[in-house]
Amino acid sequence: MKRFWMLPAALALSGLSGGVWAEEAIAQVHKGDVAWIMTATLLVLFMALPGLALFYGGLVRAKNMLSVLMQVMVVFSLNAILWAAYGYSMAFTEGNAFIGSLDKLFLSGVTIDTLADTFTEGVALPEYAFIAFQATFAGITGALIVGSFAERMRFSAVLIFSVIWFTFCYLPICHMVWGPGGYLLEDGALDFAGGTVVHINAGVAGLVGAYLVGKRIGFGREALTPHSLTLTMVGASMLWVGWFGFNAGSNLEATSGAALAFINTLFATAAAVLAWSAGEALLKGKASMLGAASGAVAGLVAITPACGSVGPMGAIAIGAASGFVCLWGVNGLKRLLGADDSLDVFGVHGVGGILGAILTGVFTAPWLGGTGDADFSIVSQVWIQTWGVLITIVWSAVVAFVAYKIADVTVGLRVPEDEEREGLDITAHGETAYQH
Repeated sequence: MKRFWMLPAALALSGLSGGVWAEEAIAQVHKGDVAWIMTATLLVLFMALPGLALFYGGLVRAKNMLSVLMQVMVVFSLNAILWAAYGYSMAFTEGNAFIGSLDKLFLSGVTIDTLADTFTEGVALPEYAFIAFQATFAGITGALIVGSFAERMRFSAVLIFSVIWFTFCYLPICHMVWGPGGYLLEDGALDFAGGTVVHINAGVAGLVGAYLVGKRIGFGREALTPHSLTLTMVGASMLWVGWFGFNAGSNLEATSGAALAFINTLFATAAAVLAWSAGEALLKGKASMLGAASGAVAGLVAITPACGSVGPMGAIAIGAASGFVCLWGVNGLKRLLGADDSLDVFGVHGVGGILGAILTGVFTAPWLGGTGDADFSIVSQVWIQTWGVLITIVWSAVVAFVAYKIADVTVGLRVPEDEEREGLDITAHGETAYQH
């Protein structure tokens, strides 16, 4: 995600802004850029609805299918409205190093004429377009978390947790990484499309939730198998398609930078599918469809922070590494952690995000095909990336713990045992996904 500042369109186009603005090219809105960012916004929406919803829905048992679809759709929608109300202002206005201000509360001051200016070659975007694009990021991040406590958490508790975590975790991390004056941005951390902001953030919150909500009834004693790997494959494919908006859209302009993010998203994901399948075949004797779909998501996650600064060969290396490492994340690491992370949110998004963020500091080097400057230092950049990862992990874990506890005290985290056995579709929503 590029750094940007806000200024009224009339001021920018008049050339009368003076001072620092006079040193920059006059901002101009290009129709191609506007068309691309709106298309990218639709692609990210497609990632969540129906992509993520179907990916998660296929992984749970049939009696919980609709509950997962409902949680993804409602959490996405909730975060989008909170984004308009105060999220955008707190994330993307001048404030301090950790949070923005309330200057644009309820989108105050935003009009059809205001610009979100990238100040790259004088190109600008309508502020409304940027707000909508970023709203989809906020929405899908919250929706990702629900996979960790699927099949046993109260719907009301999910919503209470989501509001608290969005406000006190997503917004500060977003501001620190992408907002004007953000701590990690000023520190030099590279996160083109959300490795820390979205994936590590959500993965850690999901792992904390898996611990606090507790294991599903029968976990470790009976098979809690996916009810439709067909839908999971369809959902994973939709995620792959939508992710081009996520990554290439984060260039904010229809330029060669978007093309780089686009090709990297293609190649890294393909490499991860092959790596996960190969690793599974070596370890278990067979490569599974679930593994291939999971590998695709792992590759998409890992390339997200790096897609705008590494070359295609670096992207393939990152994708391949994520396939093998995330395979371990959902098997060996999951056993070590002992948590019932239902749909492996941490094993894929958390682990893949951490790996991708750190490897961004390696493959951005120009001698490895990246776009870094001639004096780029892998050692120093890897440290900066690691520091950003550590801050995100700690911040998300602490806020998530508090948010879950508040939800628990307020309405209770977990549904009663008899409701869990019957399934959340009927007990929480009064309907079923399939007629028998």
